[in-house]
Order: sequence, then structure tokens, then C-alpha cells
Amino acid sequence: MKLYGALLSPFVRKVAIVLAEKGLSYEPRRGGPGTTDPEFLAVSPFAKIPVLEDDGFTLPDSTAIVHYLDAKYPEPRLIPAEPQALGRTVWLDEFADTILAVAGIKIQMSRIVRPRFLGLPVDEDTAREGEEEMPRALDYLESIAPAGGWLVGDQFTLADISVAVAVRTAEFMGALGDTASRPRAAAWYERVKARPAWQDVAAREAALIARALPDRAGA
Repeated sequence: MKLYGALLSPFVRKVAIVLAEKGLSYEPRRGGPGTTDPEFLAVSPFAKIPVLEDDGFTLPDSTAIVHYLDAKYPEPRLIPAEPQALGRTVWLDEFADTILAVAGIKIQMSRIVRPRFLGLPVDEDTAREGEEEMPRALDYLESIAPAGGWLVGDQFTLADISVAVAVRTAEFMGALGDTASRPRAAAWYERVKARPAWQDVAAREAALIARALPDRAGA
């Protein structure tokens, strides 16, 4: 199994954590903005990440990949079957991908990816736009974060993974603000980070950051 894309992407990180939760190993492969690797472009014609290759089957898009993985490798199940839990999980995955992660990516792309990897100037206007969008998304997370357990009842699901990887991008960019003002969200995030699968991926991400962005190591 191969996973194309760097763990700095919340969407690649999402798939990596799902694979770790399911005990599935993979070979990390290059891919992402500015990549001209013909192998990557052959599996991702639009140069989007992540892309999963599993026994000759290739699939882009983190949400599509996770649904595929949960169907083919159902233990542990990360997408619940009960209708309300399923709907809630799908919504929170969408919230994470299109609202929370987008705000963080605007900052990360503008201040890290453009100058460090693409040779382009920092885009402060877009970065500030992401910073302005972040508090509303984090306030929503605080309003739904449980006092204990997970975002969809007692079951750890894709919802927890998707939202947490987007929070990680905000954390990496120093955009979480005053976490003490959102104690339930902060406590929930700490519970996610304590999971062995998260710690495994976080260690690999830290090694990547140390090599590619040594001045950001520990962020």
C-alpha cells in the first residue's frame, strides 16, 4: 500500500491516522504542490493529495479513501452505521475539511508552503484571512466538544480524526488562540493526541518537520 503526500497536509494526516488505527502499514510516497514526480502525476493528474494505492487500485481524496478503507478493512469501524451517528460523522468530516482545515491551510500555504517549497512570496492577505476565519470554527468545536469521550457519542470515529488533524494544522501555525477559553475542545484534543495511532503519526510528522523545516521543529 502506498500513500502519496506529506504529513504536513491535514488530509494526508487524516488517512495516515486511519491506517494506523486499523493497523495497516503503508509506504509513504512524494506528492503535493510543486511536485513534478511522474509517478505521482500518473496517479494524481490534478496534483492533489492524498492518493492511496492499494494492490493496484488508486484513489484520491481523503474522505473517499477513508470510506474505502473502512469498507475493505472494517476493524475497527470508524464510520458508524446507525443513521444519526453516520450523519453526524459525515457532517463533522465535512466541517473539518471545508471550514476548519481550510482556514488553517490558508495560513500554512501562505507562510510555509509558498516561500519554502514553491519559491513564491509570502501571501499575508490570505494568511490573515485564515486567521480571521479560525476563531468561529474553533468556537463551534468548543460548542460540540463533549466533557468526555468523543464527538459522536462513545465511539471514536472519523469525525474525531478529521477535526483533530485540522486542529493540528492550526496548532502548527500558532493559530489556536487562547486554548483556556475553549476548555472542552482542548481536553477532547488531548484525548485524541493520547491515542497510540496519533502518537505514531505525530512522531513521523515530527521527523519530517525536522528534516524539511528545522526552524519549525517542535511546533
